[in-house]
This record gives sequence, structure tokens and C-alpha cells, in this order.
Amino acid sequence: MAVEVGSKAPDFTLNDYNKQQVSLSSFQGEKPVLLVFYPFAFSGICTGELCQLRDEFDDYDGRVQVIGVSVDTPFSLKAWAEQEGYQFPLLSDFWPHGEVAKAYGVFNSDAGLALRGTFLIDKEGVVRFAEVNQPGEPRDQSAWKKAVAELAA
Repeated sequence: MAVEVGSKAPDFTLNDYNKQQVSLSSFQGEKPVLLVFYPFAFSGICTGELCQLRDEFDDYDGRVQVIGVSVDTPFSLKAWAEQEGYQFPLLSDFWPHGEVAKAYGVFNSDAGLALRGTFLIDKEGVVRFAEVNQPGEPRDQSAWKKAVAELAA
């Protein structure tokens, strides 16, 4: 079961595509975090969703920290980020495989991938928005945009 609205977000530390560690707790007290789990780099729906985030980055920049998480290796994430021009961190939940996705209840162990989980976490580390989409089911980003706008108000 996915992490629910009103609960404390599980903290984690993962490597980004430059092998730099990023911790969720490092943003506490600073800014809310939009945590976006996705199945795989370079896949069609994931590319479309993250490119939409990239193209609408000004809607989020300064208001929330956008972080993408998948079970891909840092090497593939770096190649994908450079190819697509993402301005936000992409974190590798590669090993132990899917541990952070499991903590958020969005790991599909049969397929070895993260589902499309989206979590908006406030400055105190509390989940304010949570949505999980299944493989092949694109997200409707208007729902989390509304949640970001309400949190930032």
C-alpha cells in the first residue's frame, strides 16, 4: 500500500546521476518536494511525463523541489538527463533494488520497477498529495499542480 496523505514521508538517501547523495530530509524546513517515481528512463510514457515537467519547470521552480526516482542505474539516468535537458535531480533506486520505491509502496516486484507514484511532501516532511498510476497509465499532472498551488499559497 502506498504512503498516504497526512503520514510522514519515509526519509531516504540515494545517488543522483552524478553519484552525489541526495536525502529527502535535506529539504525539510527549506521547501516542499514533489517526488516523482517512474518505471524506466528512455521509455515512452516516462519521457513524455518528465519532459512535461521540464517544459513546465517554471511552474515549480522556487515553489517545490522536483525529484525523479527510478530503479535505473546512475549511468543511464545521466545519459537520459543530458539527452532531455532535465533541470531537476534524477535519483537511482537501483541498489538495494527498489528499496525507496518499496518504502513508498510503489514497487512492482514482479516487474522489478517503480510504479508511477507521485508524492507532494511539505516542508515538515508530511505527505500532502499522493497518487499512484499503473504501468502504461500516464499521469494527469493537473492534480498535483493543483496540490502544489494550494501548498504554496
